Amino acid sequence: MSMPSTDALRDDDASLADRAYRLIQDDILNGVFSPGEPLRLAALKDRYGLSFSPLREALTRLAGDRLTELASLRGFRVASVSLDEMWDLIETRTLVESEALRRSIAKGDVDWEARVVASFHALSKAIELHVAVEGQFDQALEDRHQSFHHALISACGSQSLLHIAGQLYTRTERYRRPALSGELRGAGGPRDVMKEHAELMDATLKRDAGLAVARLDEHYRRTGELIEVGLRSAAAAE
Repeated sequence: MSMPSTDALRDDDASLADRAYRLIQDDILNGVFSPGEPLRLAALKDRYGLSFSPLREALTRLAGDRLTELASLRGFRVASVSLDEMWDLIETRTLVESEALRRSIAKGDVDWEARVVASFHALSKAIELHVAVEGQFDQALEDRHQSFHHALISACGSQSLLHIAGQLYTRTERYRRPALSGELRGAGGPRDVMKEHAELMDATLKRDAGLAVARLDEHYRRTGELIEVGLRSAAAAE
């Protein structure tokens, strides 16, 4: 019986590390692990059924994403959160995505327009299904939400802008998801997020870059204001 090649073993190790990375990242974003909570390798091994090596690699990668941090002599822990960081992330994300959106509006073709419309339709349908089970976390809904925002800027022509936007999206999600669970909803809620998305899409498809960027800024600022209320309420309850 032949032994697996060195390259095959490396690919397998990388695959396990990628899996560990995604699993831990999802749990951090969804608030399963609290800010500052220690991430013990033994506990993570029991939770995910993975060995220490891919878990260590995943935690190191997540530290590069600023989702975990290394505590001296104590291993890794979930990175802390703050209002200052939250607003810094939202404002930086707005700057980056505004530039990417302007470029997409200038360069985007009919295929790009179709992606924007299709992703909005998928998000609308996901929200309709989510209403029936409101209060429960819905990964499909979150995926559709991310896909819509990505579609808007996908024709910008810059992989660097898209990469930075993706990193900022992930880092802002760890604030939005725990603080605003159930915030994505249709009309009738305290905030009509679908109306905001529709207005953003309409301005984009009309190629009105100034209005589209203004809609984007307003959309993210409203999110930040609600996150701030949630964070302050959580701090007051402690």
